[in-house]
Amino acid sequence: MTSEPATPPPRAAPDALYSDPRLAACYDTFDGERDDLDHYEAILAELDARSVIDVGCGTGTLAVRLAASGLDVTGVDPAAASLEVARSKPSAEIVRWIHGTVGDLPELVADAAVMTGNVAQVFTTDEAWSHTLQGIRAALRRGGHLVFESRRPERRAWEEWQAETAQQAWDVPGTGRVISRPTRFEVDLPLVTFADEFTFLDGATRTSTTTLRFREEHELRSSVEATGFTVVEIRQAPDRPGREFVVIARAV
Repeated sequence: MTSEPATPPPRAAPDALYSDPRLAACYDTFDGERDDLDHYEAILAELDARSVIDVGCGTGTLAVRLAASGLDVTGVDPAAASLEVARSKPSAEIVRWIHGTVGDLPELVADAAVMTGNVAQVFTTDEAWSHTLQGIRAALRRGGHLVFESRRPERRAWEEWQAETAQQAWDVPGTGRVISRPTRFEVDLPLVTFADEFTFLDGATRTSTTTLRFREEHELRSSVEATGFTVVEIRQAPDRPGREFVVIARAV
């Protein structure tokens, strides 16, 4: 038995890295190789999922990959600029794209939902995280699965990020050289906030600020199980062993 999702908390605006058209067009270059997606595809095959919701799908890298392999895929994201990039990719025409949050999902009765990268950590309040989990549960069939990753707080990844102070240069197809440099870093656990400034060839600049919440394993377990799931397993991430929780939960 599942309960109806509570009234949604106010929506936070997506980071400029995803919502600004110029930055969204560069995101795949900034993000680099997505070796972690091999792991997600393998898990979905293991779970025999045929219909999948990609929550926080961004520029659609995983969504189009899954759709091309024959899965029924829905990608949902609050950043319109990222979805525009996603819609331009091969196989995008067979993905169902939704501009919004999990509260905007129809009752799809999907087999699985995934949150890759930092998606699970952008919900910085208990209210926002609980609402997201409830919305996902409402869109899954009973026995369906939620798969997501979250960085392990004990590994203190933010210390490595804070040490990266040099600017970087990116050659973005269709855009040219883009220079990025860190401009802000704050640690107020369980929250970590960082900002980067991006400079384009024409001199235009954009700044994107991100805040992530680091949750302990017991917090992840209790929050997931409080919203209609049973945690089946918490794995290592093959591409970052010892650094992340990969949570696999079943809808009950």
